[in-house]
Amino acid sequence: MDIQIGRSKIARRAYGMDEIALVPGQRTLDPRLADTRWEIGGIHRDIPIIASAMDGVVDVRMAVQLSQLGALGVLNLEGIQTRYADPEPILKQIAQVEVTGFVTLMQKLYAEPIKPELVRQRIQEIKQQGGIAAVSGTPVAASQYGIIAAEAGADLFFVQGTVVSTAHLSPESVTPLDLAGFCQEMPIPVVMGNCVTYDVTLNLLKAGAAGVMVGIGPGAACTSRGVLGVGVPQATAISDCAAARDDYYQQSGQYIPIIADGGLVTGGDVCKCIACGADAVMMGSPFARASEAPGQGFHWGMATPSPVLPRGTRIRVGTTGTLEQILKGPAQLDDGTHNFLGSLQTSMGTLGAKDIKEMQQVEVVIAPSLLTEGKVYQKAQHLGMGK
Repeated sequence: MDIQIGRSKIARRAYGMDEIALVPGQRTLDPRLADTRWEIGGIHRDIPIIASAMDGVVDVRMAVQLSQLGALGVLNLEGIQTRYADPEPILKQIAQVEVTGFVTLMQKLYAEPIKPELVRQRIQEIKQQGGIAAVSGTPVAASQYGIIAAEAGADLFFVQGTVVSTAHLSPESVTPLDLAGFCQEMPIPVVMGNCVTYDVTLNLLKAGAAGVMVGIGPGAACTSRGVLGVGVPQATAISDCAAARDDYYQQSGQYIPIIADGGLVTGGDVCKCIACGADAVMMGSPFARASEAPGQGFHWGMATPSPVLPRGTRIRVGTTGTLEQILKGPAQLDDGTHNFLGSLQTSMGTLGAKDIKEMQQVEVVIAPSLLTEGKVYQKAQHLGMGK
């Protein structure tokens, strides 16, 4: 329903994950029967969860472990791992810097040039250990390092920006990345994003995307919505973009996955994203809390080290368990941040959804009191949903 902001502006109501709830249907099933498998770029995964391409989340070791556990991790080709041969002391500096010195330090550290030989080395290190080498870069980095990454053995290339579209205007001195041409030239599948609208999603799919990431500004360490005023709440954004995926499938016969990216904290968030139409989710801060994560208990966004306008901050997320506990359990916390796979399987069982496709069809209701109704004691005692 359209809402009149004023005489000259009409707005559409959009919904975030905290405003919706999933409704059980007429049947239930044993969670062990819930099939969570999905596919992207010809790669089959048991768990529809991707760890974000952020320096505090994914390094070589995390990428390998995530692959072994049935999920996927994406390495940032413009981060610490490809600027420094030994990233450990650099990551330690980031973890130890005072809040007031963080932005300045990040601008300094990320001014170090990206080294093509380290791009190759990191990818080869992942492959040599049996991992899936998924890597990420902005459109500028994609044009510079895309072929290098493919030749080094990368399995997937994620072209990521705050907002990515096929219609990008640049100064005459700058040649923008031709996304369709890039997809055709790359010998490996290309995933593109981020976007939040039907039209842009459809254009990215037509350009040859092997997957589309949905989400602008909801990330835990992202401040783009505050700095730029840009974004669409995730429930609405995912639903709109999933509609483009379905229409493209009807037109082309090609089913291309939609990935909800950003703002996911609990297992319930994962379940609701898929119910809104996502095929998989991308998560950052939950995995930054793993004991194996390179951020040492801290998390920061990809846009943070911008030399002119940092659009993110460093947040302390702490360390709550191993990567396996966070992804597959057993859960040691009562707030929904451990055992994401178990949460998804149990939700699918409760809703009667046998697979991801059926999960996308469950009933959704607007429920602004979902997270507060009856939770007085939890809130007062800072337990479970009251944390």
